[in-house]
Amino acid sequence: MAVKAAQKAAAEFGFSLEDLTGKTTSNKASSAKFAHPENPETTWTGRGRQPAWYKELIEAGTDPNTLLIK
Repeated sequence: MAVKAAQKAAAEFGFSLEDLTGKTTSNKASSAKFAHPENPETTWTGRGRQPAWYKELIEAGTDPNTLLIK
């Protein structure tokens, strides 16, 4: 229950718990699929809730394909 609460709190600010701790909370290994264009270290796997930075860019008219990691 504490892990879920921490994940929810992190998600409210556009992060995953893994982003903040550097550790994964599950046995599944997920690699990043999208990266922030101005800060490539800020990534998203494309799974779960969209981070705030991704949503803001899409709402501003950015094509999601331009955010894909090649």
